Amino acid sequence: MEIRTATPADWPAIWPFFRRIVAAGETYAYDRDMTAERGRAVWFTEPPGRTVVAVDDDGTVLGSAKMGPNQGGPGAHVATASFMVDPDRSGHGVGRALGEYVVRRAAIDGYRGIQFNAVVECNTRAVALWRSLGFEVVGTVPEAFDHPEKGYVGLHVMFRRLP
Repeated sequence: MEIRTATPADWPAIWPFFRRIVAAGETYAYDRDMTAERGRAVWFTEPPGRTVVAVDDDGTVLGSAKMGPNQGGPGAHVATASFMVDPDRSGHGVGRALGEYVVRRAAIDGYRGIQFNAVVECNTRAVALWRSLGFEVVGTVPEAFDHPEKGYVGLHVMFRRLP
C-alpha cells in the first residue's frame, strides 16, 4: 500500500465511498445528502492542509485522509485530521496506515499535537484505533451526535502530543 498526495483526478474514486459513509450518518456530522461538488470542497483542503489517498499496487484508492491545522492563528500549532476508508476495504490496515502517516506527517510539519474534534463514541473501532496510536479522550460532548440507530450519543475530543 502506498500513501500519496491526492489529486483532483482521485475524486471520482473517493466519491463513491465518501458518499456511502456520509449517507449512512454513523460517523460524520456532514449533511447526509451532500453533493459530490460540496464533498470535494470539504475533503480537498487548501494549504497548509493536505489530502492523501491510500492506494494498492494497481492504483485502486482504498481510503483517504485530510489534515491541516485544527484552528488558525494561535491555535495553528495543533493539527487535525479526518479519515475515510472504503467500507469494502475495511479491516485490512488501511485506517491504521493512514493514521500512522498523519501522525508522522504532522510531526514533520512541526505541529505540537493532533486533535480530533468529533469522534463518535459508539464508533468503537475508530476509538480503539486512535487509542492504539497514542490518542486519548480528553472530553466527550454528551448527546452531540444523532446516530441513525443508537439515537443521541457523545462525541469524543481526542488528542495526542507530538515530539
